[in-house]
Amino acid sequence: MRLKIIGSAAGGGFPQWNCNYRLSRGARSGDINFRARTQSSLIASANGTDWVVFNASPDIREQIAATPELQPASAGPLRSTPIRAVVLTNADVDHIAGLLSLREREPFAIYASQRILEVLASNSIFNVLDPAIVKRRELLLDEPTKIADASGKPTGLVVEAFAVPGKVALFLEDPSLAAQGFGTETGDTIGLRISSSQTPHAAFYVPGCAAVDANLKRRLSNADCLLFDGTLFTDDEMITAGVGSKTGARMGHVHISGPSGSIDALSNLGVKRRIYVHINNTNPILDEASAERAAVGEAGWEVAHDGMEVRL
Repeated sequence: MRLKIIGSAAGGGFPQWNCNYRLSRGARSGDINFRARTQSSLIASANGTDWVVFNASPDIREQIAATPELQPASAGPLRSTPIRAVVLTNADVDHIAGLLSLREREPFAIYASQRILEVLASNSIFNVLDPAIVKRRELLLDEPTKIADASGKPTGLVVEAFAVPGKVALFLEDPSLAAQGFGTETGDTIGLRISSSQTPHAAFYVPGCAAVDANLKRRLSNADCLLFDGTLFTDDEMITAGVGSKTGARMGHVHISGPSGSIDALSNLGVKRRIYVHINNTNPILDEASAERAAVGEAGWEVAHDGMEVRL
């Protein structure tokens, strides 16, 4: 099974179009310690031919252009794609907006929780993906789902979705329900176990997570590979950077450092390979010469970059 990270940044990418924080300035200047990154997305294949996209970012056209595996075969039909399905982990704009760029009547399937499918159904703009051509299928929680293309042909990948602590998408927040998580419901944020019939190994993909609870620890114990939410290094990072007023907790993202961070929470689970994904443009681990980047590496974590590949 091959997995390839085609987008490693959080919403807005890196550098974000309107961000003048020091990290984005460093990336624009060509400093060798910074790599530009597109918005959060992963692809996987069991056979190297049929590919599944996990989260369709607004940068998907650019990501396809940079990823030969996702391009039409040179000897193929005039209109074709190796993308057989798209799996969504939440309804955030940076994970669903790319669906609109896949609207040229090409058959594939969309898999998501019932909650996320309801979000797509309630917004008529997603009808540019004709349901007669682009099939929408529910991912039942805590049950393995064999991912198939629009015609029902198996891709060889199996996904098990599970709820993780998170938050409803920003554009769906109900301020009157602030004390109840702004209207967050089960299925708003899910993690995925990705496996195939070709290997006994599996990868866990959790690009958004508000807390590491006992259930998540149990599930991740001794995992072969974990791609996990690395949005912020500290909970108040955006506030101290002067670019925002929200904490990580308010945005539905657990931070990396400190006694309540993900490094500590996930440190004794026997996970063989640990990779931070969905990295915000304020996160100092984007600076490869920073103390924070060194600390992450010393703790056994890798920092994702666009084009990084995992083979299991």
